[in-house]
Amino acid sequence: MSQLKVVVTDYNYHTFAPEKEVLDEMGIELTLEQCQTEEEVIEKCRDADAILNQYAPISRKVIESLGNLKVVARYGIGFNTVDLDAATESGVVVANVTDYCLDEVSDHAMALLLSSVRKVTLMNNEVKNGNWDYKVAIPVYRMRGRTLGLMGFGNIPQRLTEKAQAFGIQVMAYDPFVPKEVAESLNVKLVELDELYEESDYISVHLPLNEKTEKIISHDAFKKMKKDAFIINTSRGPVIDEQALILALQNGEIAGAGLDVLEHEPIDEAHPFLNMNQVILNPHSAFYSVEAEAELKRKTAQNVADVLNGYFPSYLVNQDVKKQLDLKEK
Repeated sequence: MSQLKVVVTDYNYHTFAPEKEVLDEMGIELTLEQCQTEEEVIEKCRDADAILNQYAPISRKVIESLGNLKVVARYGIGFNTVDLDAATESGVVVANVTDYCLDEVSDHAMALLLSSVRKVTLMNNEVKNGNWDYKVAIPVYRMRGRTLGLMGFGNIPQRLTEKAQAFGIQVMAYDPFVPKEVAESLNVKLVELDELYEESDYISVHLPLNEKTEKIISHDAFKKMKKDAFIINTSRGPVIDEQALILALQNGEIAGAGLDVLEHEPIDEAHPFLNMNQVILNPHSAFYSVEAEAELKRKTAQNVADVLNGYFPSYLVNQDVKKQLDLKEK
């Protein structure tokens, strides 16, 4: 196995001990790169049998240029960096880690919601600036009995449901792919988008980024929301039309936002959000805990190891690739 080449296309991690623990058993040494463009991925991963990918683009051009490539393992749940059609056509396995950071992101969404509604961050900043006066936060409304609308009802929002309900918050959700029975088992009402916008006091976004969801929350959506509603986003920045959100906040169409993700990251120093007290900003950090990072890295490397050992990985994204490959089921 020592002749196999496994490349990390890009990363912001400080250790690769979990990956090495998995791949050392196969005699594979990781090659670490920091690619940002298609051209850099093609140049630095030219002979790669497998790549571990964070944010670098794995486009059709990249996939068709890497003749030895067998598997792309994503660090995370999302896979919008990878052209799935091109990978499947080329017989390349795409894998992710679907059960990664479920508690971390749902906890973070709840933290942003609590801080937004109770205006904790606003009052903290005021106190540190010498203003000891709770009236800067007026109005603050009781959370018990309010309604949380979830856009998307996968694993993370299902975890968030239990946490919100513990505060006495009612939960509804929009997700055309989730069976009604799953929602009912958690005492959640499945609704259409318009009803969610109109009836929710809080909206938490948990959508994947694709051509159907990009900027799905735009001007019309904000106009349907309650004026005292808060929107929380811990999924992908581009699912919200940022200019529409800015206008909605400036015009008082909604009360505030808690954002862990943005359309463009990091945020531009001239961005209007930086001067909006009703907006809480975090640096795309909801995924993080010491335990979650170690688990993600180990499972991402295991996806690679599985394919290189002749097995389909436990977390296979492009199921249609099975028609082309003679790999074993684990």
